Formats: sequence, C-alpha cells, structure tokens
Amino acid sequence: MPSSNPLPPKENALFKRILRCYEQKQYKNGLKFAKQILSNPKFTEHGETLAMKGLTLNCLGRKEEAYEYVRRGLRNDLRSHVCWHVYGLLQRADKKYDEAIKCYRNALKWEKDNMQILRDLSLLQIQMRDLEGYRDTRYQLLMLRPTQRASWIGYAMSFHLLEDYKNALNILETFLDQQQKGNNYDYEHSELLLYQNLVIQESGDLKEALKHLESSQDQIVDKLTLKENLGELNLKLKNFDKAAKYYEELIQRNPENTMYYNKLIEAKKLTKPEDVVNFYLECSEKYPRAMPPRRLPLNYAVGEQFKTLVDKYMRRSLSKGVPPLFVDLRSLYTDKSKVEIIENLMLQYVDALKKVGKYSEAELNNGPKEPASALLWVYYYLAQHHDYLNQTEKAVSYIDAAIEHTPTLIELFVTKGRIYKHAGDPQEAYKWLDEAQALDTADRYINSKCAKYMLRANRVKEAEDTCAKFTREGVSAMENLNEMQCMWFETECALAYQRLGKYGEALKKCHETDRHFSEIIEDQFDFHTYCMRKMTLRSYVGLLRLEDVLRGHPFYFKAAKCAIEVYLHLFDEPLKDENAEQELNTENLAPSELKKLRNKQRKARRKAEQESAQAREAQVKRDHHHKSRQQGDVEADAPQLDELIPDKLARVEDPLEQAIKFLQPLQKLAKNRIETHLMAFEVYYRKKKVLLMLQSLKRAHQIAPQNPKLHSCLIRFYEVIEQNKNSWDPAVEQVVTKEVQILFKGKDAKQLNKEFLEAHSHSLEAVLECCRMMFYLDNKTQSTALSLVTNLDNKYEDVTLQNCVNVAEALRRGDFGSCDAQLEDYIKKCHNRFPFAADFKPASASPSESNHVSQDQDNCNSN
Repeated sequence: MPSSNPLPPKENALFKRILRCYEQKQYKNGLKFAKQILSNPKFTEHGETLAMKGLTLNCLGRKEEAYEYVRRGLRNDLRSHVCWHVYGLLQRADKKYDEAIKCYRNALKWEKDNMQILRDLSLLQIQMRDLEGYRDTRYQLLMLRPTQRASWIGYAMSFHLLEDYKNALNILETFLDQQQKGNNYDYEHSELLLYQNLVIQESGDLKEALKHLESSQDQIVDKLTLKENLGELNLKLKNFDKAAKYYEELIQRNPENTMYYNKLIEAKKLTKPEDVVNFYLECSEKYPRAMPPRRLPLNYAVGEQFKTLVDKYMRRSLSKGVPPLFVDLRSLYTDKSKVEIIENLMLQYVDALKKVGKYSEAELNNGPKEPASALLWVYYYLAQHHDYLNQTEKAVSYIDAAIEHTPTLIELFVTKGRIYKHAGDPQEAYKWLDEAQALDTADRYINSKCAKYMLRANRVKEAEDTCAKFTREGVSAMENLNEMQCMWFETECALAYQRLGKYGEALKKCHETDRHFSEIIEDQFDFHTYCMRKMTLRSYVGLLRLEDVLRGHPFYFKAAKCAIEVYLHLFDEPLKDENAEQELNTENLAPSELKKLRNKQRKARRKAEQESAQAREAQVKRDHHHKSRQQGDVEADAPQLDELIPDKLARVEDPLEQAIKFLQPLQKLAKNRIETHLMAFEVYYRKKKVLLMLQSLKRAHQIAPQNPKLHSCLIRFYEVIEQNKNSWDPAVEQVVTKEVQILFKGKDAKQLNKEFLEAHSHSLEAVLECCRMMFYLDNKTQSTALSLVTNLDNKYEDVTLQNCVNVAEALRRGDFGSCDAQLEDYIKKCHNRFPFAADFKPASASPSESNHVSQDQDNCNSN
C-alpha cells in the first residue's frame, strides 16, 4: 500500500513485516518490529506505524493504549488511508458502526480504490441497513473486480434488498450468461438459480417465475425446494392439475407433512367437508403408517362419522401408549359436540377396561385383551380433559387414579403439577414437578420444567440450584444461563422478582434479555461475507429479514413488558433512600446501641467488599481462560458492557425514559398487540405528552375498540383534556379537538362509562374497568361500584380465575378506596368458587407464597 509518508527501504521492510504479523496473528512479533521503527529518532512519530502498533495492542486486549497510539498516529498523518482504516477497525471492534463508517469514508478519500476498505465499508453498511450506500459500494467493488462472482452477487443483492427487482434480475442474468456453459452444475450454481427465482417471485411476475423454474430444473440440485416451488406457483396461477401432481409426489416423498395435504386439497378444489374426509380416508389406505391422514379428517367429520373416526384414532393411541394424545386432539375442543363425544367414549373405555379389559363390553369375544397400560392412558387423558374444562376436582381424581395405577410414570406428576398451576396454586404445582424431577435427575426437559414452576412459585434460589445440575462447573448457574442466552429462564426470573418486589433484580434480568437481542443482531456481522461466499443466498436474505424484526419476538415482548411495568411502578412509588432512612432511625438510639449498629454496618460493608473482590477475581480468571481458548482473534474481544447493578437500576433518575427504550421496538415490531399501545399510553400519560397519548389510543382503537383496558385509558385521557383546555399550543389544540370528536362523539366521560357498562354488563373484565372509572370520576359511587364488581352471579360469562384475581388486586390496591370488609367477603366467595387457588386461601398462608401479580392468559394455558 503506497504511504502518504513513505519510509526508507529498511524501515519499509519492517513495516511490511508488522502487517504480515497482524495477518498471521503473531502480535508480539508485530510489536517488536514496530518498536524497531519507532526507536529510530527520525520515525518516532510515524503515523502509520503508530496506528499499526495500536491495532496490534487492541488484539492483545490493551484497548486504552491501542486508542492512544492510533489517535496519535492519525494526528501525525491525517492524509493516510492506513491510519483512518485502522481507526475504523478499532471503532468496529467497539461496535460503534456509525463512527467506523465515517473513518472508512475518510480512508477512501485518500485511497478511493482500496478493495479491503471498500469490503469493510460494505459490511458495515449492510449491518446498519444503509442500503443505498451499500449499493454504491458494491458497484465500486464490481468495477474493481468484475471477474469475481461475489462482486456480481453482492451488487445484485443490493438492488433486491432495495426492491428494485428489474435491475437485480438484469445483473443476475448478465452474470449467468458469462458463466461457462456445460453440464457440470454444482450446488452453488443451483442455489444461485433458486435465488434468481426468488427475486422473480417477489417482483410479482409468477408466470415468468414458473417458466424460469421449469427451464432450470435440470440444473437445480435441491429437488425438494424445486417441487415445493413448482407446486406453489402452479397453485397460485390456478394450474390445478399440475399443482396436484407435484403435491402428490411430495406426499409420496414425505407423508407426514400436513402442509402438503392442505395444498393438495386446494389443488383438487375440495370444499365440502365430506369430500375432504373421503380424500383423507383414501390417503390413509395408501399410506397406512402416516399420521396426518388419520388425524386431519377429525377436523372436518361431524356426528356419527366423527365418533367412528375418533374412536378408532384414540383406541390406537391408547393401546400404543401415546402421551401427547390430548395435546393432539386439543384443537377439536372448540366444538362442544365433539368434546361431548370424546368424553363419552373415554368414560366408556374406563368402564369396559375395568370390567373386561376391552374398550367396549360388546367386543368381549373379539381377539385378545388390551394391554394393562391402556387404562392408565385413559385416566391420563381424562385428567387433562377435565383440567382443560376447568373441572379441577375431577382432573385431580383421575390423575390420582393414574398415579395409583403406575406410580413411576413421570408424565403423571408433571400433569398433576400442571393441573394445580391452572387451578391457581403455584406452590403445590412446583412440589409435584419437584417430585417428577426426582424420578429422573438426568432428564434435562423435566429439570427445566421444574425450574420454571419454581420460578412461578417465586422460589428463585431453588430454581437456580435445580438448573445447576446441567450448567457448567465452576460458574454460578445464573451466570452460565445468562452466558447461554437462556431467555425463558431470565424472563420467568424477572417476573418472579417483580412479584416479590425486588425491582432492581427484575430489571437486571430484563436488561440481560435485551442485551441478548443486541448480541444476536451483532452476531449477524459474521455472515455477511460467509453467505456470499458459500452462495446460501436465500437463507442469507431470510436472516437479514429476521434480524430486522428480531425484537418482535415473544421473549423480547415478555421482558420489555415486565421492564416497562417495573419502571412505571418505580415512577409512581420511587424507592426510599436507605441511608436517609437509617439516619432517621438512629436519631432515637442510645449511644451504646448506636455503637453496636455502626459496628454491625461496618462488618456487613467489609463482607460485601470481600465478596465483590472475589467475584471480580473469578471473572478475571474466567476471562483469561476464555482468551487462552480463543487464541489470537483478529479483532479484540467485544467491548465490556456496564455491570448491571440491581440497586442502581432500581434507583434510576429517569424511569420513564428507560421504559421508552424498551417500548420503542415494540411500537415498531409488535404494533398488532394492543398491550403495546396501552403500555405506551401509561408511559406518556405520566410524561403528560398529550399527542403521544392520543397516538397510542388511536392505534389501540384500530386493533380492538371494545377492549376494557382501552376504555379506562380513554376515560383518563378525557379528564386530561378537561383539565388542560386552552393551555396547549393552538395547533395541538386543533388536532386534539378533531381527534377527540371522533373518539368520544361529543359525549362526556360519565356518559361514555355508563354506555360501555350497559353494553358489556355480561363481562366481569369490562365491568371491573367501568367500575374503576366510575369511582375515579366520582368517589361517591363506591358502594355501587363495589356491589357490581364483587357480585359473582351467573350473569357474568367470564368469571375465570384470572379475572377474579384482577378484581381482588384492584380492591387491595385501593382502586375503590378503603374497602377491607368487602375485600374479605369477596375473598371468601372466590375461595368457595376456586378452592385450589392460592390467592383466595385464608390469610394464614405465607405472604411470600402469594402470587398476586397477574400473568398472561396464554401462560396459564401453556403446558
């Protein structure tokens, strides 16, 4: 590389050796050669040598020295592309991608055709999704290296990502025309053709896509993808006969794929349920070992035909002993008549198996008896069946019968735990899972399930100890789970800490989960060159699109929701300053007592400092061990992130700003969930940002205008408008007036609340929100509100455990003022209705074991 400040031949040879040592990861030798140049008085301030010394030091983990040398080198030679490039590499290693891009652009000012700088710049541009810049950089690379395949592919892909399909296809066509013609087609060429076909499909020209695929099929190695694409394209173009042929071939290849059957039904234009059932029956004769042709007709069959088919299906599974039979049939439970048929058949099986060892007494003389385990699996199914229907007592009696029959089957204890979880007793649930885990301590699944139930019961320490059986030795389980990005554990941990009121610990877990998502986004950096080189182009585009919406994942949503709720709570009720509180407490102490207290505090501080020092020392040892295993990485280790200290997180000065950081990705990527916009309203309501409140309400209104929680937000928003009339900017006033007219239709808050209550008088969830707002608008309505909300008569269609817990929480929280007597009476009513629920057990239960904070309904229904 020509230098802007050239060295004499001897020093130049040494400089080249520094570069070679850097490339070969011989960093100590590189430093030796740099020292030889810099020890010469003429070249002590040679910019490029200083920069290379800094880069080498960075690879050895001496980051501060590295920055010092690189900046010094840059100051001494601002016109050197080497200095700018090195500075960019340092910024890139620190994940400061925007800064690194600026450095690379400065480097290109002095060396505009440097391939390495252009390549590095293109990687950063695609990482930051600067697609226009990426396209321009890929064009320069193509002009410099027109013979390289990656140059053409990268340039074509830049147009594809910008949705300029015409140019992308022209470039791919030109490149493919240049390729040597012949029959020696390999996997990489095949992948390129499939990628080209993907671009044609996304451009919307399905006829051309089909034509291209048919003409290229001899050159495509991935025959499964080829047939799936041909079937899909023919189906979209209404070439039903051709599509049916392809899907029949695919079913023959894999008769377990349910999607193929659905597509074949579409291709055969079967719309009547009886035709679909007959189609599946034909398939089951053709593929007798396949599961879908036996299971899928149950979705369409009705009446006697359904009874015959489901009877045959269940008998086969029960005789074989298929544990997930209920999970398999659960989707049928939306139809009450089918539930009734299944229940009657199961009860018939119980009676017949007890009496004659067969599924029906009428079959007494037909063949041998069923295996003894058949009765066990019927009990197991009925326990899950009654649990799903919220008939807890029946579910417990059946699972107890199953355990008495076979007390060594782990699945029975897991199911009993799940029954208690659904019934609202997390403590009892965890005890049964603990027993299941004790039956097989080498089973990782049961171990994880047990840990999850422990966290639901707020037993964080026990959960950590349980997981420690499968984590790396020499490291605390919590630390190893964080290292392994075990997000289900961290989100459950955060919720447990939130319930226990340990808000700093909860926030720490939420931030750890957030960091995992940042790491996943940063990890894609390694694939930008790899995928282009290996030609896995369709997978690469899929990866880029996944990364763009990554924070829409349920794990992130759960962690963000928990963090936002905690920050809102900390804004409403900030933690008290412990030191100030202690000072107040010590004022009234006698001198001797005060001395004892001071000594105790001193010992506690010393012990905490020792533990902190030991933890730091252990971390240093682990880092050293980790580095020794990953010797000589070209780039320095990732920048050290700030340590997450729970107390510091809980005492943050701007909880609402912190909440917004978690909220913004949800507003972009989880905008179809109403909870996102309701949380946004709560944040902006506290920040008094009227237009942002209005925006959140409008978005929520588009998703579910009749949502009860949205209704209470609207009422509070109405009050904000009433209290701040004429105090806003005229433009803001105009927008608010216009939008409020659409939302409220000229009605006042009390009228809106009354109408919503009348329209949703059958829903306990809606009545709770209406009564909260009734009391909020006028505290004289307390008795009316309480009488409505604590009445568990049959007029409410949704008297579920979760809704009753929400009502109890509102009463405890003081949403209806002081109402201890009504709360006690309500708890008794709920205890009679939900005898297993821990929230409604008598006050003698331990407060630490209560689980008052509501959980997502989907968690309650999950396994």
